[in-house]
Amino acid sequence: MTLPDLLIPTLRYRDPESAITWLCDVLGFRRSFVAEDDRHVVHAQLRRGESLIFLGPDYPDDKYGMHSPLALTGTNQCVYVSISAGVDEHCALARSLGALIVTEPYDTPYGSREYSCRDPEGHIWCFGSYRGEPLTQDI
Repeated sequence: MTLPDLLIPTLRYRDPESAITWLCDVLGFRRSFVAEDDRHVVHAQLRRGESLIFLGPDYPDDKYGMHSPLALTGTNQCVYVSISAGVDEHCALARSLGALIVTEPYDTPYGSREYSCRDPEGHIWCFGSYRGEPLTQDI
């Protein structure tokens, strides 16, 4: 049996333990797997529905050159999370739990309702109803 290809965002945090707690408590992720070395997180997998993200510590000599936005002069990406309903409610809950809302909920020209927030280390998270356009035979 061939497994389907997956796209899994991977993020770096100076404090992965706090990031895991915040992402679960505020944005609705759940712990799937956490590997520790000497009581520190070295790799974590969080899920939201069937989707998955990886995260790990921000090492000064990271072989990929990946770092927390705290080490950059800005952010280098945004993770978009498609949710089936309740964008405004999700935003209100995130705000009430301390999320910094970057973009209030709004309707896009491509039919999505979405908002964005920043986590405590500066990663941008967008939540919306857009699920992408259907695949065509040309792809």
